[in-house]
Amino acid sequence: MIEIIGNRHEADAINAVIASWASALGKKDAAGVVRHLSDDIVSFTLAPPLVYKGKGEEGLESWFSTWEGPIGGDAVDVRLTVGDDVAFWTGLVRMTGRKTDGIDVDLWFRQTLGLRKEESVWTIVHEHTSVPFAMDGSGLAELKLKP
Repeated sequence: MIEIIGNRHEADAINAVIASWASALGKKDAAGVVRHLSDDIVSFTLAPPLVYKGKGEEGLESWFSTWEGPIGGDAVDVRLTVGDDVAFWTGLVRMTGRKTDGIDVDLWFRQTLGLRKEESVWTIVHEHTSVPFAMDGSGLAELKLKP
């Protein structure tokens, strides 16, 4: 269930973009992923460095090559807030699959996507993914949390 704040017609268009983008991620289709990204996208992802600027199709191909088969995913607690030409999507996302080194991944993380409408087309201009870290002084990532 998606909580929508703002223009429902535009929300349908945005949800279609996000669904196509997420499907491309799951299929490890780098060209399909970057098709939905603006040229000036800024991404704060789970992997270093602290910030990526630009589409980064080559980096996606490299990351996809570390997975066996498709990458599973699901989102809960989703909220979409829509303005006239900007929107943001937030949710808790689950990523599942098997890495080529044999490690099974089952990770929940937080995600925010910022979108901009230009010439009647919605594109992702900002991506932020994160996991919480332990506040006990260890600084370790909390990778076992679930909603």
